[in-house]
Amino acid sequence: MIYPHGDIEPIGTDIFMVRGSIKLNPFMRISRNMGIVCEESEITLINPIRLNAGTEDKLRALGEIKNIVRLGAFHGIDDAYYVEKFKAQFWSQPNGMAYKEPIIDVEIGMGGLTPVEDCEFFEFRNTTQPECALLLKRDGGILFTCDSIQHYGDYSYSNWLAKVIMPRIGFPKTTIVGPIWLKLMTPEGGGLEEEFRRLLELNFDKLLSGHGTFLAHDAFKEVTKAIDKAFSVDSLD
Repeated sequence: MIYPHGDIEPIGTDIFMVRGSIKLNPFMRISRNMGIVCEESEITLINPIRLNAGTEDKLRALGEIKNIVRLGAFHGIDDAYYVEKFKAQFWSQPNGMAYKEPIIDVEIGMGGLTPVEDCEFFEFRNTTQPECALLLKRDGGILFTCDSIQHYGDYSYSNWLAKVIMPRIGFPKTTIVGPIWLKLMTPEGGGLEEEFRRLLELNFDKLLSGHGTFLAHDAFKEVTKAIDKAFSVDSLD
């Protein structure tokens, strides 16, 4: 199904995004984002979302859709569409429970393979389901995440009910560790703070998360603040 979305927007050197949306339930629609990375004549889609015919034509004009990358186990509703229609390679971590299709062509982390040359994957360890991030080493570093780290500059592409509820359930207009994600992904009796501290060993200045808005500057500082807040003593009480 195609949900409301915007146009293809440039966010870096041969890097683009589309801001779109997804229906969580009959009452709430929230934002979601797709990253588009071009390398020569090939395109890699990160956290894919379906597009209307006109915008899809613009996407195809950028090059051949070669790679589909799923970063989070809770995303994947539109992956099969691109894999089937464009015969693209599907990149994912195994053992996600929400979406069992399409069949994985390249397991993320296997042999250090990456969909484009100037990038690397970051894999969370010890989460209850697989989750990763992708660092693109262009323009000071662009970090692509799914649900783990999110940034909200506004609530556009969310419906009125979501705009009212989101700041009340842990999604204020700032950079955050996804609170629902953190609850679902933290193993019983365990913790994920060390994983997020390890994430801060990466160098990046920009952030495009699976939900919210693009953070064009100072992303490392804002992500650091979000991690400090998520794992402060007060937040864990």
